[in-house]
This record gives sequence, C-alpha cells and structure tokens, in this order.
Amino acid sequence: MKMFFSGGCKNGKSSLAEDCARVLAGEGPLYYLATMIPHDEEDRERIRRHVASRAGKGFATIECGVHITDAVRGVDAKGSFLLDSVTALLTNEMFRDGEFDPHAAERVAEELCELADSVGSIVFVSDFIFADTGMYDEFTEIYRAGLARCDAALARCCDTVVEINLATPILYKGVMPL
Repeated sequence: MKMFFSGGCKNGKSSLAEDCARVLAGEGPLYYLATMIPHDEEDRERIRRHVASRAGKGFATIECGVHITDAVRGVDAKGSFLLDSVTALLTNEMFRDGEFDPHAAERVAEELCELADSVGSIVFVSDFIFADTGMYDEFTEIYRAGLARCDAALARCCDTVVEINLATPILYKGVMPL
C-alpha cells in the first residue's frame, strides 16, 4: 500500500503516518526515511523531538536529504517505509549547495513515484502550504508550485490520500489501515 498524508504544520500528520507505517509493516522491517538536513539549532531540536517520539516504535532510520531513490539501496525493499517529509526533501533538492534549481520539483516528483513503486509499502508526509493568499518572492512561489507538483504526483500514484485538518484525518482516496 502507498499512502500520502498532507496537512498543516504540527497537525498530527507524522504521528498518524507512523501508526500507519507500523500497521503496514506487520512483522516485517520498518524504515523511517528522514529527509531534513539541519541548518541551525532550531532544525536540530526539531529532529531531536522527532527521534524521541519514534523511540521504541521499531523504526530503522535512514538519513536521506537528497537523491531519495538511493535511500532504499541495501535494505529490504519489501519492508514498510515512512518518508517524512516531502517538504524538506524538495527544499534540499531545490536549494542544494547554495544553488537554486527551479526544475528540481519535476525530478523529485518522478523519483517519489519511482520510490513508491519500488517498495512493499510506503507512507509519505508533506506540508500543506497552499491556503495562503499572499504573494511571495519568486523563489518561494516556484517552491510552492514545485511542492504542489510533488503532492499531485503522489496523490496520483498512491492508493490512499489523506489530509489532516485540525488533527482530523479527511480521507480523499483509498482506505486507512487503522
């Protein structure tokens, strides 16, 4: 099963996604694809909180801030995977090494669907950043459009699509394994 979760920041997406990935794993291997590359103390603290929240849940963490399809080499592809988050992955790919790649989203969207097709089960987590009506600088608008492209690709290639709104899951496609 391939699942896609989107929703606002600090809305319970990661906890629900973890629960789903664990159910999908059954007795099989369980992997957490951690995409955030820390750039400051706030990022490092956020990572510490996520690691602490996963403690004892059986996840083997794979750090993969770029080149997401490389993340599953050398592991049991029949296992269950949780990728958190698409938002961070796109940031890393679009703004890599101090350079801006306005076409990164096309590549990332393809790689995410390729990853989904190459594993037993996977749960993707992304942030919904599209409800804001304000206009931002050119880089931010290109990023927002790129994330929308990635999210749309995942919505097409995943069996289940869920939005988390006010900590409440809204099922748009498929079934929840919980």
